[in-house]
Formats: sequence, structure tokens, C-alpha cells
Amino acid sequence: MRTAIPVKDRDLTRKIIDITLLVFFFINIIFICYMFDIEQLVVSGADHTINWPLTPSEYPIWPPKFIVDLNHFVGQFDHALLHRDPWWRATIWIDVILFGPFYITAIYAFIRGKNWIRIPSIMWATMMLTNVTIIFIVEFTDPKYAGGQPLPIIAANLLWILMPILLIIRMVLYPQTFAGHRLGSKMAKLEE
Repeated sequence: MRTAIPVKDRDLTRKIIDITLLVFFFINIIFICYMFDIEQLVVSGADHTINWPLTPSEYPIWPPKFIVDLNHFVGQFDHALLHRDPWWRATIWIDVILFGPFYITAIYAFIRGKNWIRIPSIMWATMMLTNVTIIFIVEFTDPKYAGGQPLPIIAANLLWILMPILLIIRMVLYPQTFAGHRLGSKMAKLEE
């Protein structure tokens, strides 16, 4: 029995879910962790609700200027993004230090069909859901962030709710991750 099934050889359901997750991981590693998140750590010295726009000398070397400007545009709707309080920066550090390496590892494991990614995937998914829940609770209950717009905030964070849920479902349905059949399928019962 094969211990791993490459993406191209997986059953259709697994292939669709895995490609969706891979696209999400690529977007996160390329744009989110090391551009958007880095901007929130590098340009974090002052309250950006007051000190905006930046002068040309205040732009960092990395990330690119358009990312800095885009972050501040989004901050018009999501006030916590501009206040950058310690609790907010803590979630960003988690993204950069823990989630970035996870995305790189997950991309490798999902493409190559490495079953050991199951537990780290479940750990990432639960941590991500926890982070987004904390962000929502603070943003929607703390008067400091009053005036933020709930619908754009929810829309901007929706993928970071849906993808962890999809990943958990994927890992529960396929306990052998890439090697076995779906939980409850006739083939899985025959293999027992």
C-alpha cells in the first residue's frame, strides 16, 4: 500500500480541498506573513490613526510601499490594525514566527503527500481560529475601536475562519491524510 498519494493522483474531493488549501497557504506565505504582517511590525512605532500619511523617509525598506499604503487603507475600516496595540502585535508575531514556517511546511507536505502534516495542521487550524476569535471579540466589544466597520472586518478575516475549518474537516475525514480512504467510505471499511 502506498504511504502517500501525490496531488495529481488523489481522489477528486481530496484534490479540490488540497488545491484550495495550497492556494491559501501560498497567498499567506507570499503576501500576508512576510508583507502585510511585517509592515505591522516594522511600521509600529506610533498610533497610525494620527500619524498618517507617512512621509517618504518613514517608509521601510521592506515591505513595498504599496503594501504599507494598502494596510493603512484597510485600517480605515479596521481600527485595531492602525492602533497596533500589544495584543494585536502579539497575534502578528504568532503569524510571522509560527504560521509562516507552517505554511512553507504544509505546502511541501500537501504537494508531496506527507502524512505527518495531519497533527501540525490541526494545531495550526485551532490556533488560527483562536486568534481570529480574539481579534473579533476585542474589535467588536472594546470602545477604543468603535467606528470600525463590522462587515469589512468580517469579510477581511473570513478566509482565516473558513480555511482552518476546512482543514480540520479534511484531516478528520481522511485520518491517514494522503494514504487512506475517507472516513466512513466503503473502501475504508474494507481495509479494516
